[in-house]
Amino acid sequence: MPTPRRAWTIWAVGVSAYIVAVMHRTTFGVAGLDAADRFDVSAGVLASFVVLQLVVYAGLQIPIGLLLDRVGGRRLVIAGALLMAAGQAVLAVAGSVPLAATGRVLVGMGDALTFVSVLRIVSAWFPPGRVPVMTQLTGLVGQAGQVLSAVPFVAVLHAYGWRTAFGSAAATGVLVCVLAVVALRDSPSARAQQLGDGSGRHLGADLVKAWRHPGTRLGLWTHFTTQFSGTVFALMWGFPFLVSGEDVSEGAAGALLTLTVVAGVVAGPGIGVMVQRHPLRRSWLVLGIVFANAAAWTAVLLLPGRAPGWLLVLLVLSMALSGPGSMIGFDFARTFNPPNRLGTATGIVNVGGFVASLLTILAIGLVLDARTGGSSTSQYELDDFRVAMCVQYVMWTIGLVGILRSRRAARRRMAAAGVVVPPIRDVIAARRRRRRPR
Repeated sequence: MPTPRRAWTIWAVGVSAYIVAVMHRTTFGVAGLDAADRFDVSAGVLASFVVLQLVVYAGLQIPIGLLLDRVGGRRLVIAGALLMAAGQAVLAVAGSVPLAATGRVLVGMGDALTFVSVLRIVSAWFPPGRVPVMTQLTGLVGQAGQVLSAVPFVAVLHAYGWRTAFGSAAATGVLVCVLAVVALRDSPSARAQQLGDGSGRHLGADLVKAWRHPGTRLGLWTHFTTQFSGTVFALMWGFPFLVSGEDVSEGAAGALLTLTVVAGVVAGPGIGVMVQRHPLRRSWLVLGIVFANAAAWTAVLLLPGRAPGWLLVLLVLSMALSGPGSMIGFDFARTFNPPNRLGTATGIVNVGGFVASLLTILAIGLVLDARTGGSSTSQYELDDFRVAMCVQYVMWTIGLVGILRSRRAARRRMAAAGVVVPPIRDVIAARRRRRRPR
């Protein structure tokens, strides 16, 4: 049965809202060097802007899930667009750290409202069999917002200055708000779907049950371990690392960030197909993505002198797997939890990657401060970045321990239910036997 044309129109408006949200999320990262000069702050203070934004985002996930059940996604998309526009407008005129921090808080609040609301609207407008594909497509297309921040936003910033760049970003939020008011609807029916009573009592019970299931924790640690490296690079430290550390031109740095988005869009469907075909091997795919990220960073950080261009391309290609890889965490939440607590489990998983990201962003800033004596200059040396970026290995270690422990517990739960996951070596041996000529 073909999807009605109006459903595609609704999706286009919704995904446009998410694209703009991603752009708002990442503008401060690509303007990091300019922000250090404008506010005369150290790396640690600069990182705290983004950390604060991520704290707001992660902390609002579960409350927003409750609100979404009560008022519908359309109203939250509209509210999110207005909050982000207000935040960027405040940042455009801010001349002090407190006022700029207020702007980032507003951006974080609006960002937190957008993605889950768009997903709820998509699930109401598309047939159930197409919802997983549309969810993946929404997440991938939305990352085009990084391109908007890395290329046109940076061009406006350097051609016309801070106030014009962030004022233009605020204008896009207003535009999305207008589009949502005119074209976005919660569902094909006249009334928005109410999918639960949203009571705090049921939330608490579902939260405990979801957390106790090892499959939910496996999703959390998957999201934690796969997402943070790419998010940290795109959101805060990638642009300064490339420009100040690796002595890459700002145009080339923007191109590398754009390549990350394009490669993620290409890799996402392939990862989705692998998860669909091999659901009992999802954790191995997660481990492979983490290894690819760690191996690429190790090569860049250990190489004497500045990395050649081809190695930086490999680095950003490996980090392009971060976003699609983190989506596997939501698949764990979906398959290990009943529908009545899927939203809560999804909220738990979504917190993981952003907590890891904000801790890493802050830790890198603190290490840079320690290396440079807290200087407010935006020009850091490559050796400073080499030491600071090693913080990622701590997060990978924590995440891998969490993945392996929760995977073991989840497999015990599956075995108790009669589902046995054979060791990977037995699967490989069986495939080899099937390939031998008789």
